[in-house]
Parts: sequence; C-alpha cells; structure tokens
Amino acid sequence: MKFTEEIARRRTFGIVSHPDAGKTTLTEKLLLYGGAIQEAGAVKSNKIKKGAASDFMEIERQRGISVATSVLAFEYSGTKINILDTPGHKDFAEDTFRTLTAVDSVIVVVDVAKGVEEQTEKLVKVCRMRQIPIIVFINKMDREGKDAFDLMDEIEQKLGLRVTPLSFPIGMGYDLKGIYNIHRKNINLFTGASSKDIHNTTSITDLNDIKLDQLIGDKAAGTLREEIELVTGIYPEFNRQEYLDGELQPIFFGSALHNFGVKELLDGFIEIAPAPRPKKAEERLVKPNEKDFSGFVFKIHANMDPKHRDRLAFIKIVSGTFERNKAYKHVRLNKNLKFSSPNAFFAEKKEIVDESFPGDIVGLHDTGNFKIGDTLTSGEELHYKGIPSFSPEHFRYINNADPMKSKQLAKGIDQLMDEGVAQLFTLELNGRKVIGTVGALQFEVIQYRLEHEYGAKCSYENLNVHKACWVDDSVAKPDEMSDFKRVKSKFLCTDKRGQLVFLADSSFSLQMTQQKYPSIKFHFISEFEPEASVR
Repeated sequence: MKFTEEIARRRTFGIVSHPDAGKTTLTEKLLLYGGAIQEAGAVKSNKIKKGAASDFMEIERQRGISVATSVLAFEYSGTKINILDTPGHKDFAEDTFRTLTAVDSVIVVVDVAKGVEEQTEKLVKVCRMRQIPIIVFINKMDREGKDAFDLMDEIEQKLGLRVTPLSFPIGMGYDLKGIYNIHRKNINLFTGASSKDIHNTTSITDLNDIKLDQLIGDKAAGTLREEIELVTGIYPEFNRQEYLDGELQPIFFGSALHNFGVKELLDGFIEIAPAPRPKKAEERLVKPNEKDFSGFVFKIHANMDPKHRDRLAFIKIVSGTFERNKAYKHVRLNKNLKFSSPNAFFAEKKEIVDESFPGDIVGLHDTGNFKIGDTLTSGEELHYKGIPSFSPEHFRYINNADPMKSKQLAKGIDQLMDEGVAQLFTLELNGRKVIGTVGALQFEVIQYRLEHEYGAKCSYENLNVHKACWVDDSVAKPDEMSDFKRVKSKFLCTDKRGQLVFLADSSFSLQMTQQKYPSIKFHFISEFEPEASVR
C-alpha cells in the first residue's frame, strides 16, 4: 500500500520561461512554502554573470549552480514536490528541452509587461508536442503591464493554447488590490509585504455581496464583477481531464517577488496537477505502479573538480522502487551496476537516499557509464524515447591543434557530446568533424574543458550553416533520394547516432531543396514526430 500512496503524493514539474520572467524568484517562493528555506533569497540565482565570460571555469561554475539547483524537492501539505528549475539563458536551451522529458507537467511563467517572449514560444511548442499539462503563471502583477484580457488573447494566439483563468487580478501595478480566486471563490488582498504568512483570504461566495465593496472599494468591486462576468462568458469552465490531456491551460495571476498569488498557484497545482504519468518506451507503455524498477538518464553533470572527474547522472524514476546498493541493468551496456550513494536533492542540500519512488529524480555518481537517454531497469530490455537533439544555431569545424594528442581529443569530444554540451556531425564527403551548439558560449566552454580536463587542444573554423535538418526518407522516392544525395553530397553528414543530416546554408536553399525533393521530409529535431517537421 505504501508504494501506491508514495506515487500518488508525488508531483514532478518543470518551471519554464524566457529569461527574467521571474522563474528563479518563483522557485524560491515555492521552496519557502515547503519550509525548504527559511527566507527567500537562499536559492542562488542561476543567471550567467556577464563579467565572468572570460573565466571559463567560472562560466562552468555558474552553470553548475544552475544544474545543482535545477532539481529541488520539498514537502508541502503531504505532497512531495519535485521542481526541475530550467536555465532560462538561450545558450543552455538544449538543457531545458531535455529536462522537459523528465517532467509530468509544467508551469510557464509570463511577464505581465513583456507578454509572450521568443524563448517561451519555443518551450511551449515542445510541451505541446509531448502533450504535457501546462499551467500559466502571469507574474509581476505589482507592476504596470498589459491588460489581463489582452494577455490571455496573446497567450492563446502566440502559444496556440486554450486558456481559462482560475484566479483573476483586482487591478494592477499601483492599483493592485488583490487576487480573486475563481476556483475557490475567495479574495486575497494585496498588502505589498512579502512574508509568507501575511495573506489572509476572505471567502466571497457571491460577488454581489456588499462585503466586496467594503473590502476593495466600490469602483474596484464594480470592475471585478464586470470582468468575472466576462471571464465566465468567454472562457471555458475548467475541466481537469482536458487539462491533463494538454487541451486546456489554467491561468493564475500574481507577483512572485511579493509572494502574492503564489499560494493560490501552489494549492491549485497540488489539486489539479498529475501524479507521475506512464511513459512510452520503444517496447511498450510503462506505468509508474509496476513493481519492477525502470528509469532513464535525462541530464549528466560533469563535476568541476578535475582531481575527481566525477560526474552525476540524473535519473528520472518511471516505475518501481529504486533501492540503494541493489544491482540494476544498464540496458545499452548490457551490464549490472550498483550504486552505494544515490543522491536526492532538497533545496541546496544533497542527501543520500535508501529508496526512491516514481516521479523522483536521483543523482548517481558516474564514472563514464552513462549517456543521455540511457535506461536502467530491474532486468527488462527497455529503451525510453523522448530525449531528442534539436537543430543547433551555431556551427564550426573542429580541428586538432596538437597532433600528438589526437586520442585525448577524440575521447574528450566523445564524452562532452555524451553530456549533451553540443552535437557532433561528421561530413560524409571528407570525414571532417563539425560541432553544432545552441549558443556561442558553448564553443569556449568546450575548448576550455578539452584542454583542462583531457589535455587536448582544438581550434575552430567558421562554417556557414543556417540549419541542420535530419533527413527522413521513410516515404522518399528512391530516385529522388539518390539525386538528393548526389547533388547535396557536400552538405550531408551523420550525427553521432548515424542518422543522416542535411546542413542547409540558408533558409532559401532549404526551401528550394524541399520544393525539389517533395517526398523527402526534413526535421529540426532528431526524433521524428509528426508535428516536428519543418513547415
């Protein structure tokens, strides 16, 4: 019985947004409610400091904080909550995309003044592709920003969501009076103080109650009545099943900085968000309540201590119980491994745990056995899908700067690619190696780490590539395919899994290629999903 109860009380979610929308602040405040930290501000910011760009070790250390704080667990009213806080910086977007494979739901943070931003659009697209349930939190209501209705329209149009507000602001900026909780029918008045105990909610079952006018004044009460009437007229009623199926997205309003509206968000989240969900393996659908253990690696974090060279592999538990010192099968290597000190993460602390349940994230010390996407099981052959590679934004040839160290260079590149720092492409024509990254910062990090961790030196040459497109020839006509390979031979390469990739040098040439070879599909993502093809 304990096992099913443990699963039912777990909620594993990711917080995603454009940088500076308030992700880290929201994470702090959620931890504050869980008593994981005594006062907000204890979670270190995971933003990359501009001044540290020349000190690559510092870049990595900053990144290390982002990774260390990216898995946070706390207890709140009987629920075990696992937060995966994702880096907002677009240079580390790949990290965020991979993290989304390990969550059961997400909270998308939107800035009231800036509205929907570019990074948010990309991330929501991935969530929708995977049908992950989404809750939207509109942050910074204590500042002047866009009208609530305009914002909800923008979210529907830009993100393609179907939304329904579960809380609604009473005013905004200087005029922010409070939040009306539509779901629970109560009002939380805004005081401007940010301690967690200050907010008292007042129950208002009928908006025509005279008590409302006394609380917030006649004008604000009149506006609220009109707006809520409009909300109930325009937006669909909340339906939990539609939310779980990814077809309806509830919206909450608040100010994370002032810890306002956060409790409504957290209480609402616990009530509606899914417990650990089944996950599709290539062989079958795996359910959390199965007794046999299985889990997959979604993140590898190499330690910054070169003396120890230890790495942590982050494993999301999908089914069964993970026990310390028990042997589990590493499916790709086909060998059994034991782990004497699996780590769980509570706020800033790592703790060794004896057993973990579906939904939990466990950090395992790794001596180089794991790659991203690897599966651990009690013995069954399972391969979890869903750790795709995305088309990089920057491309460079990588050259060996020290011919005596070619072995070290090959090993270093291989291991850094396993960690997911960047992607490696090998040109079909001449076997030259091309590195593709999401952000330019990665090239410096790779160069620094190759030299300091592997004793190998490399240099780069620029390569003009617009996009890397994975080639899907499943329905391609043979004559089209052979013509494409002949004409485009100098633009073709393979990724580290041996998949064929086309390096298009401009959006125009990509368009022309698509028109010339209509039966070949090109994708910006290495896992071919119907929605992921290049439009």
